[in-house]
Amino acid sequence: MGYPLLKGAVAAFGAENVTFQTKRREHEEALSAELGVPYAPRLLEMVMQSDIIVLAVKPQYAPEVYPDVKLAMSKEKIIVSVMAGVTVEELKRRTGAAKIVRAMPNTPAMLGEGMTCISYSGEVTEVEKEVVRKLFLSLGKIEEITENLMNAAICANGSSPAFVYMFMEALADGVVKYGIPREMAYRLVAQTVLGSAKMLLETGEHPGKLKDAVCSPGGTTIAGVAALEEHGFRNAVLKAADACYEKAESMNAKKM
Repeated sequence: MGYPLLKGAVAAFGAENVTFQTKRREHEEALSAELGVPYAPRLLEMVMQSDIIVLAVKPQYAPEVYPDVKLAMSKEKIIVSVMAGVTVEELKRRTGAAKIVRAMPNTPAMLGEGMTCISYSGEVTEVEKEVVRKLFLSLGKIEEITENLMNAAICANGSSPAFVYMFMEALADGVVKYGIPREMAYRLVAQTVLGSAKMLLETGEHPGKLKDAVCSPGGTTIAGVAALEEHGFRNAVLKAADACYEKAESMNAKKM
């Protein structure tokens, strides 16, 4: 998520107000040339000169960055974490920060069509929240939630693009089997998923009602729906959400 977050920050605040740091110098130089953003040679330097520090690292690598972050931390600085399973309490303890924002974006943020859930620690002011909103609105839509719902948000929008892609791939395979060329199958399925999502968002109708509207009595759609039910489609999706949630919970438990 580092790349879309960096692009979003540039769009929201201007390249002159953004800096970044990664582990690989060649990566830094390429990103700096592409986006016009200066990079900080050291993490400590970046934290010292920044008001908002976005930690866009995998949770397992976070212990490598905590020491420098803590060394340069002050009570005015804000930590924004996009790490799954890392709580506000742990972030405060490991970074020394008082003001914590947890965010769960997703990969469609690359195209400005992301969905990000955000929660704030009590120390973050309304003015500071507006700055955070500006960052994530540059990536798509946002929803603000309490921290106890953040692991559920991982299921809903953080990990779920992978589930949607699996459905799309499987459906495309199904129609390729009957002669539709693969690239055309992907276009047909992708546009249908896009349009269906837009129908749900713009009409505000219950998804079950929208499904019913497609299912003519005795028709092809209801036959397909019946087959999905017979083979446990809904239960498989529920189990995927359960597995995702339980993994997020266990990631945090290991750090306690």
